[in-house]
Amino acid sequence: MKVRVLVVDDHPHAREAIGEILSDDDSFEIIGYADNGDEALLQTELWMPDLILMDIHMPGKDGLETTREIKLKYPYVKIVLITVSDDAAHLFEALKQGAQGYLLKNLEPGTWLQYLRAVASDEAPLSSELAFRILQEFPLSKKNNSADHPLTSREREILDWVAKGLTNREIAKELQISDQTVKNHLKNILQKLHLENRVQLTRYALEQGWIES
Repeated sequence: MKVRVLVVDDHPHAREAIGEILSDDDSFEIIGYADNGDEALLQTELWMPDLILMDIHMPGKDGLETTREIKLKYPYVKIVLITVSDDAAHLFEALKQGAQGYLLKNLEPGTWLQYLRAVASDEAPLSSELAFRILQEFPLSKKNNSADHPLTSREREILDWVAKGLTNREIAKELQISDQTVKNHLKNILQKLHLENRVQLTRYALEQGWIES
């Protein structure tokens, strides 16, 4: 099954460039384009994409606000923000709203495709910078109800590594298990806690006192 993609950017040349990048990988299919936040909402309702690539800076309703509104209505949709600068404050806010990640416009096409494949398969890791920002936001653990912990001991091990920004492959190497086993554990963890991505998982675990900052 191809990953059905909606591209949202107010610059036509940027939309065209993104289309050219994705055309090099048969696993992606662009199903529509939008040039602003309101149109992105309409296109999402019409086409129900699997993945949205969205410029963070757009006139009117920007990428942050659009991300929040789309995730409220369509939480299953994966959203990757696209930006020309690595503005940690904006990107962190977007991830808190439910976005799965971000890409810089000046990255090589191969890097784009590798990252988007990871997002599509729920394997995109936290960057070390974002992991640090999450830890800074929760300097003290609030709870530590180990007796009522819903995760298994193995899932708690994996959670610790996720919070440190490791990829599935790196976690698999640390625990001497397969990449697919890590992926399945992580999917199970997210389903148990009703969370969507690694950012939300790390924040939730810190709030609960399951991991130390």
